[in-house]
Amino acid sequence: MMLLDTNVLIYTSDERSEYCRWARRTIAESVAGNGAAVNAVSVAEICVGDAEPQTVADRIRSWGVAVLDVPAAASEVCARAYLAYRTRRKSESGKEAPAVPLPDFFIGADALVMGWTLATADEDRFRKYFPSVPLKTP
Repeated sequence: MMLLDTNVLIYTSDERSEYCRWARRTIAESVAGNGAAVNAVSVAEICVGDAEPQTVADRIRSWGVAVLDVPAAASEVCARAYLAYRTRRKSESGKEAPAVPLPDFFIGADALVMGWTLATADEDRFRKYFPSVPLKTP
């Protein structure tokens, strides 16, 4: 199974993006292969900017992509990675990070717990905080 980061979904509809073709190909190959999925965090992120948020999950499913919940086992993994991020950010820049984990940390933790490859165009954060998660990047 390939877990899709939110940005992969966003790039599919942005023909001006350098990643549009990559995102479309990644989804198509994943659906035709071992399957593709997004979690509830990505769906929520997409809904925020969508004119018809009530149809987002159904549109994603129409591509053959499964829409899944985040497993409870990802909570602790997410928290550990986010704490490392907050600590690093404070020590490197002096800036505080929000107390609530960013969506990428839930997505990375989900991929780690499930043992899935993560498709993303935002590889830096995932490589740094989820180094054992295999990534598919542009």
